[in-house]
Amino acid sequence: MRLEGSRVLLTGATGGIGKSIARALHARGAEVLVTGRREDVLAELRAELGERVTPITADLSDRDAVAELARAAEGVDAFVANAALPASGPIEDFTPEEIDRALEVNLRAPIQLVRELMPGMVERGRGHVVLISSLSGKVASPGSGVYSATKFGLRGFGSSLRQDLHDTGVGVTVVYPGFIRDAGMFEEAGVELPPGVGTSAPEEVAEAVVSGIEDERAEIDVAPAAMRAGSFVASIAPVTSAKIQRKLGSAEVAEQMRSGQRDKR
Repeated sequence: MRLEGSRVLLTGATGGIGKSIARALHARGAEVLVTGRREDVLAELRAELGERVTPITADLSDRDAVAELARAAEGVDAFVANAALPASGPIEDFTPEEIDRALEVNLRAPIQLVRELMPGMVERGRGHVVLISSLSGKVASPGSGVYSATKFGLRGFGSSLRQDLHDTGVGVTVVYPGFIRDAGMFEEAGVELPPGVGTSAPEEVAEAVVSGIEDERAEIDVAPAAMRAGSFVASIAPVTSAKIQRKLGSAEVAEQMRSGQRDKR
């Protein structure tokens, strides 16, 4: 699918990674419906990019707002599910309401929006769905139970959806970012990573989104080679992978993430 002349719905556009994705989609000639909770940030993005940008304020933890967003985005050619809450910390550290909110924003909202927007794409024989998961959707680490549950969920949903849409003209891409510098949840938490653990730029996530849509790619990891290799090891030897994580200081990183993101649940 070519992005030029297409209409794309992007959630989570008010964050640093979302802004990078919006810029990349817009640069490829797409009309971008940018959504998020912060109306002022959406207005700034509209002012920056100019034409072909439609801001829509929406809180994806509100089920009525999700339904309204689906109606406002009716007829889009592509949907990029980028919005997410960090949800870092051990399960006993969460209130029931915080768990529900993470599930609503990170998993339920993307599924419901796909349910509403996909039939039109299938009818037109053209479209694409991009789900921004995480390497935490492939490899679980300490203090990531709730977050990993939502991101593993997106991976499973995307894999099944891709099979359901075979030969319809509608593609599905799942993107798996690792630690992203200069923007997003990891950067905002102020985490210090152990030596040798690399990061990626938000622009690399945006490039993956564009490539997923235009090159019909199923899954894309956005992480340095060592992290991608670690993800592969975890898929075939999870116990060994967990031991390696502990030696690399995963518990300390998890505590930094919990502390730095506690107020964003």
